[in-house]
Amino acid sequence: MKKSKSLLLMIALVLVIGTVLAGCGGNNANNGKNASPTNAPADNAGNKNTGNATGDEKLAADQTLKINLSSEPPTFDPQQAQDSTSNAILKLLYEGLTRQNAETGQAEEGIAESWEISPDGKVYTFKLRDAKWSNGEPVTAKDFAFAWQRVLDPNAEQAAPYAYQLFYIKGAKEFNEGKITDFSQVGVKVVDDKTLEVTLTNPTPYFLGLLSFYTYYPVHSSVANDPKWATKVETQITNGPFTLSEWTTGQSLAVVKNPSYYAADQIKAAGINFSIVNSGATELLSYKNGELDRAGGPIGEIPTEQLPIVEKEFPKEFARKGISSVYYYQFNVTEKPFTNAKIRRALAMAIQRQPIIDNITLGGQLPAFGYVPPGIQSNEKEYRAQVADSQYFSEDLEGAKKLLAEGLKEEGLDKLSFSLTYNTSEGHQKIAVAIADMWKKNLGVEVKLENKEWGVFIKDKQNKNYQVARAGWSADFNDPMTYLDMWVTGGGNNDTGYSNPAYDKLIDEAKKSSDNAVRQEKFAAAEKMIMDDMIVIPIYYYTNNSLTKEYLKGVTLDFSGAIDLTRAYLLEH
Repeated sequence: MKKSKSLLLMIALVLVIGTVLAGCGGNNANNGKNASPTNAPADNAGNKNTGNATGDEKLAADQTLKINLSSEPPTFDPQQAQDSTSNAILKLLYEGLTRQNAETGQAEEGIAESWEISPDGKVYTFKLRDAKWSNGEPVTAKDFAFAWQRVLDPNAEQAAPYAYQLFYIKGAKEFNEGKITDFSQVGVKVVDDKTLEVTLTNPTPYFLGLLSFYTYYPVHSSVANDPKWATKVETQITNGPFTLSEWTTGQSLAVVKNPSYYAADQIKAAGINFSIVNSGATELLSYKNGELDRAGGPIGEIPTEQLPIVEKEFPKEFARKGISSVYYYQFNVTEKPFTNAKIRRALAMAIQRQPIIDNITLGGQLPAFGYVPPGIQSNEKEYRAQVADSQYFSEDLEGAKKLLAEGLKEEGLDKLSFSLTYNTSEGHQKIAVAIADMWKKNLGVEVKLENKEWGVFIKDKQNKNYQVARAGWSADFNDPMTYLDMWVTGGGNNDTGYSNPAYDKLIDEAKKSSDNAVRQEKFAAAEKMIMDDMIVIPIYYYTNNSLTKEYLKGVTLDFSGAIDLTRAYLLEH
């Protein structure tokens, strides 16, 4: 995801099916909403894979890691999460039927110690290992069925934004829409405490990878009668490597090792202390002073103007990694004048992307003209290498002026003014200022900039309380579907209000087909449709930039940019 073709080739070679998140969204520049919005800073700084302990390594006596979060997790409920910060924390607290292998990126055994798949690829039978909740109770197949029913509950007080990720399961969509009222008719069968049978509507090659995504995590049955359980430390019963031990809203949170975790012997860290400071400058200073073991995205932020400096100052600690994520602006297409595609398209054509990358983000990002980023596989090859994003639109100031004039005339307007909303981040602010200036100089457009705290920002987008907003999306699994199915009518992460029956049909056909060539054809047609309609303005494809102390090991960053701290540890220093 860098300027060189060699890096893009490298990304294509190493990517495999896995979960992000999230496709998840976040509050930083990598965060769209979005798992899979991402909550990463505008440069989407990332972490390098620091490897595993060897026989020659000496562990530090104090195994408490110190990390900063540039925003507070909006939720500790796996079924309500939809951003990269929540993803990083929930991955510490929970584990699904599968987990993502840090080295290969492929799905491996998690709470399920084994599984069988029927010859037609539709029925999965999972055998659960002897795992326990943090309160000592056994994790059972019923816990997964209970959690998934929560996700799909059409009468839930707060709808799960990622409910559609379970629609691969037979009857799940119908239950979520209220067409089926008996959950026993959904393809989730508890055979016994240690056996879960899942029946899919169609063969889904990446289903095992999906199971490691937080929406599929189990939750303890005690949450059924406590709507506030996720807001209190003492009521959170988890099944992952760590438990939440402290949480001071807006200031800090901490996790400690869970002795009940089935693979506790693989967890070297005693705990992780997270500060919550939304200042890249403060985070970098804390890192330099030895107060943090790591700085940068996807959950922290390094000031963009400091990237060239720290790359030279800390050559052994700085890492840049191309990831499969996209930074973009999105429209509320239900509100005039953004019901007009010509106006939306004019704004997209009037942005000069390379100057933003060269002068603001400074992280080696790639200009984006499509929605699916490099590194995503399709039809046995990288999707973006087969479907060039240059076909959708180009930067064209004269063409933009003409389109805007036509669109304004159709709307009965003489000029265009609107609000551009972004979540608190130095990087997002700089990008917004630059783009607003381009729109004013190139098109005469007046833009009011609105900065909102991450949690408020997410809620306002969900409620379509915005006109134009920044966003980012990282993959929940390695397939174009993770980017394209979010724009279907009524989709849980479709905050634009976009509704196009022809688009819905393409996505549905792609989901039902097991023919990779057919799926590729549908994906290409679907992406072209949303680019023709310009419901989003792609700006750049992400890279991750980070600083990691040489004594911090075991931190991994997957193809999408999602961070995994579960196996992290400290060497003597």
